[in-house]
Amino acid sequence: MPGCGPVPPRWSALTERVARAAGWYPGRAVPVGRWEGALLGAGVRLHDAATRFLGEFGGLRTDTWTPGPVMPQSPFRFDPGAGRAELERFARISGESGADLCPVGLADGGESVLAVAVDGTVHIGTDRPEPLADDAYAAIEELVMERHTAAPLPFVLDGDHLVFPRDPEQDRRPEIGTRWSAETDWALRRGGWRPGREVSTADWERRLREDDEGFVMHEAARRFLGEFGGLEIVQRGPGRTMARSPFRLDPLAALYESEIFDDLSEQAGERLYPLGSVDGGVAYLCMAPTGAVFTGMDDPYRLAGSGDEALNKLIEGSA
Repeated sequence: MPGCGPVPPRWSALTERVARAAGWYPGRAVPVGRWEGALLGAGVRLHDAATRFLGEFGGLRTDTWTPGPVMPQSPFRFDPGAGRAELERFARISGESGADLCPVGLADGGESVLAVAVDGTVHIGTDRPEPLADDAYAAIEELVMERHTAAPLPFVLDGDHLVFPRDPEQDRRPEIGTRWSAETDWALRRGGWRPGREVSTADWERRLREDDEGFVMHEAARRFLGEFGGLEIVQRGPGRTMARSPFRLDPLAALYESEIFDDLSEQAGERLYPLGSVDGGVAYLCMAPTGAVFTGMDDPYRLAGSGDEALNKLIEGSA
């Protein structure tokens, strides 16, 4: 059963957390036939050591994760299908190694090829192969904790997790510690927010009222959308206590969905106004006249007591 069984003793707490967030669990076993056939077609033999590696770790990836508190030093993708486009480079570094290497994926945001030798040692290389670790478990520990790269950011260790470093200028920003965290500040600015940002809400109000007279924008939603409306935060991966999801602050996500919002409002006991959507429309974001933010599709869930708190939770991945 997923989650049962021993964890490799050489793994740090962070490495275990990264591995589990990517989809690994003790006893994981995946079929390798799809990779074996593709590699044979390219003239590469999937030997026993590579089969064992892919049988436990194949398909895991962190190269699409958003930088945050849980992030390996070297983003990786354990999929030789991804490395197939790099076969020419792989053939070159394999020949230089003098070993029978089999590709098992990519690291460093795609900059490096990962390969396993017949004795189980793991190698990494861009122009030439270098030994990374004696076995798969040690290699994953190295990728998570030790191997520093600039892909996508140079992380530093903070307690038991990795974070991106803050500069002194960022530390002086008045929003940090009063409105939200440094991580939220970074994500919002990257997404287009800035202090004093103002956008018109008139078109959103008009179009939703034309759809249904019940869509009446209250003052709390108007203030929030006037500052954050139109922003889209693209993110994936684990957060502090739950997965991160992308979200878009566009109330027109609720266009033609007035019945859903009538039901959500009735359940919440407050008139909820749409703010946008989470994870491509899996759930709506909405706000009560008090400023409290809810998410939901069938049932409302109170996410936070204010818009600032809601943004912080969504970006950090915290419940």
